[in-house]
Amino acid sequence: MVKINYLKLIASIVICQSAGIIGSFFTASSVNTWYLTLNKPSFNPPSWVFGPVWITLYFLMGISLYIIWNNYKNTKKSGLALILFSFQLLLNSLWSILFFGLRNPFLAFIEIVLLWTAILLTILYFYRISKTAAYLLIPYILWVSFAAVLNFSIFYLN
Repeated sequence: MVKINYLKLIASIVICQSAGIIGSFFTASSVNTWYLTLNKPSFNPPSWVFGPVWITLYFLMGISLYIIWNNYKNTKKSGLALILFSFQLLLNSLWSILFFGLRNPFLAFIEIVLLWTAILLTILYFYRISKTAAYLLIPYILWVSFAAVLNFSIFYLN
């Protein structure tokens, strides 16, 4: 039976949810003002969908991070996996700053392409350590793929 380190588990989830909280500071000021004025594609989900989806994704990311961190071996492979995860999490928060804070869909689109690449690399590195940790990130990359298409569409339409 695997021993659970509850402190690391909670810290991992809190770290990931914090990225969402940081992003929400920038989103909140624009979502009911500037964002409403934008032309959006027909497949744009209703605003209420984003909160529950991101909370769930950050939770899955936290569990994934926990699995890697809890099984951390002081090796290049483990260290690089955690660095990549941290980098993609930083990019995740940066997207909200660019899109909602700076109100710049073009810069946000360029950044989301970098974010998508960082997520893919994270999945690949996590897979070498734990298939479960990698699989937990698949809904995240799928949602970011959709978000990238949505982001580009908003840029294009405006």
